[in-house]
Amino acid sequence: ILLSKKLINKFYKYHEKLTMESTMMLSMYSDVVKCAGPHDKIYKDECVYSFDTPESPFGLYVSLTSFHGLGRDYVERYSNKTGHRVYLNIKRLKKVSNEQAADGPAKKITRLAIGEPGGFNPNEKKYVFEDLYEIVILPDFKTFSYPSDLIPEKMNLSITSILNAESATKAAEREALAGTWDGEAKIISKYAANLLQLDNGRKIPPNGWKCDKCDLNQNLWLNLTDGSILCGRKFYDGSGGNNHAVQHYQETSYPLAVKLGTITKEGKGDVYSYDEDDMVEDPYLIDHLAHWGINITQLEKTEKSMVELELDLNQKFGEWVALQEAASKLTPIYGPGYTGLVNLGNSCYLNSVMQMIFMIPDFVDRFVNSAIEIFDNNTGDPANDFNVQMAKLGSGLLSGKYSIAPKSEDQNDAQQGIEPRMFKSLIGRGHSGFSSNRQQDAQEYLLHLLSILQRHSVQRANPANCFKFKVEERYECSSSGNVQYSYRPEYLLPLPIPMGAATNKEEVAAHERAKKEAEAAGRKLDSSVTVRPHIKFSSCLETFAGVESIEQFYSTAINGKTTAKKNNKTCNISRLSFDTLEKIYCQ
Repeated sequence: ILLSKKLINKFYKYHEKLTMESTMMLSMYSDVVKCAGPHDKIYKDECVYSFDTPESPFGLYVSLTSFHGLGRDYVERYSNKTGHRVYLNIKRLKKVSNEQAADGPAKKITRLAIGEPGGFNPNEKKYVFEDLYEIVILPDFKTFSYPSDLIPEKMNLSITSILNAESATKAAEREALAGTWDGEAKIISKYAANLLQLDNGRKIPPNGWKCDKCDLNQNLWLNLTDGSILCGRKFYDGSGGNNHAVQHYQETSYPLAVKLGTITKEGKGDVYSYDEDDMVEDPYLIDHLAHWGINITQLEKTEKSMVELELDLNQKFGEWVALQEAASKLTPIYGPGYTGLVNLGNSCYLNSVMQMIFMIPDFVDRFVNSAIEIFDNNTGDPANDFNVQMAKLGSGLLSGKYSIAPKSEDQNDAQQGIEPRMFKSLIGRGHSGFSSNRQQDAQEYLLHLLSILQRHSVQRANPANCFKFKVEERYECSSSGNVQYSYRPEYLLPLPIPMGAATNKEEVAAHERAKKEAEAAGRKLDSSVTVRPHIKFSSCLETFAGVESIEQFYSTAINGKTTAKKNNKTCNISRLSFDTLEKIYCQ
C-alpha cells in the first residue's frame, strides 16, 4: 500500500510538472497568434503549396499567425522562412455512414432520375466525417490537445475564429459568383424602380418568420408588393417549400420577392422576379424593405443564398460523377503523370488544357522542377501568386502523390483526383466567363492563360515560346502585279475544314438523302448509323496555304480597289504546334 501511494504521488508530481511546462510553452507563444477578422482569408481547406487537405494522412497545419494552410511536406520550410511557430493541425477522419454500412454494397444507379427509387439521391450521406484538432509548436512538432483548459484565452480565441470563419476557397467561389445566377450576370429588374407597394399596415419583424399558409420556417420569400411571407418551390428531391410563393404570384401577379435570411447589412439579398423568371438585382431593396418596417441593420444572414446552394450542388454533382464512374468498367492507373483533375462544375476546359500543358517539358522545367524555389520566394500571399499556383498544380499532377493505388479492392477508397479550386479562382479572376461555372472554350482558355503567362515572364524565359511562330500573309495585286507581305506572331495555327475535300462524299450525300426522305415520311434514322465526312489533316493544311481571291482589295500600287490573290504560310516553325479547327462540322 505504501509503495502504491508513492507511485501515485510520483505520477501526480510528474503530471503536474508536464502541465506546468505545457502551460508555460503555450503562454510563451500566445502573444504571436492572431484572431481572424472579417476580411482575413482562412486557408483551412487545402495547403497553399500542395493539394494536402485535412483528410490527408498528416492533416492540414493552419498558421495561427497568417492563417495559411500547409501540408506536412511544407509546414517546416514555411515556419523556417516566416518564423511562424504555432499551428492548428486539422485532421478529418472519413468513415462509412451507418446507413451505408447497414445497406451493404453501394446501390447501383438504375434510372436517370434524382430523388426517386433507383435514381441518384444527392442528400444521401455515404460517409460521415470527424474532425480532430491539435495545437502544434514548431520546429519540434510539440503537440497539445484541443480543446483543453491549458490553452491561453488569446490562443483559444484565435482557434475559435479560424474554425468559425468561412474558408478562403469557398469565399472566393462565392465572390466570383456574386451578382450572378448560374454564372450569368443578374439583370436589374424592370419592376425595381417603380415597384407597387401596398399600404396594408403590415410590418415584418427582423426574425421569427413563418409561412402565411403553412408551418414552414425556412426557404421563405417576402413578396415586396403586399408583404406576404410564403414558402418557396419544392425541390427535385421532395424537400424545400410547398410552392406557396409561386401560387401567390399566379393569383396576384405581384412580381418581386426576396428570400428572407439572405439579406445582408449592405442591402444585398436574393431577389426573384416571377414575371421575368430569373434572379434579379433590386437597387432599391433597402427602401422596399423599409416600407415593411424592416431595418437591415437588425438583420442577420441565416440562410444560404442561391449562389451558395449552387456551389453545394456542384459539390454533390462531383460526388455523383465519381460514383457513376466507379460503376463503369474502367481500368484505373496510378503513379506520376496519372493524376486526375476533378470537374468543379463545367471546368472540363480547364482540366484538359492543364493536363496538356504539363506534358510539355518547357512548362515542367519552369514550374515543376523549380517548385521549391518558387514556393520559398513567396510566403506572403502564395494563394494569389501565379507562379506558385502553376507550380502547385504541375507538381500535384506529376508527383504521383495524389495518384496512389488503394490498399483495398474497394475503388471508393481510391483518390478521385485533385481539385484545382485555387488555380481556377486565380486564373479566372476578373474574367466574366472563366470565373463562372458556365461551360467555356478550351482554346480561349489557353490563350487567356498564355496572356497571363506572358506578363509573368518578363525576367524569365516564357515556356510558351516552344510553340510560338509567325504567319506570313502574301497579297498579290491583280492589276499591278505588285506583292505585299505582312507577318503576325501566333501561338495557335487556325486551320479551315474543307468540306469539299471529304474522302467519302458519296456516302455522306447518300446519308443526307436518306435522312431527308425519313423526315418527310415522319420517321427517324438510327443515330448509330450516322455518316460523317472524313477529311484528311493534310487537306486542312493545304487549304490554309492555298490561294484565296480577295475582292475589293485596296492596292496602294494603283491607289484604288481591285482584286488580289492571298496565300498564307508559316515561318519560324516552332518545336510544338497547337492547331485549331475554324469550323466544327455538326450533323
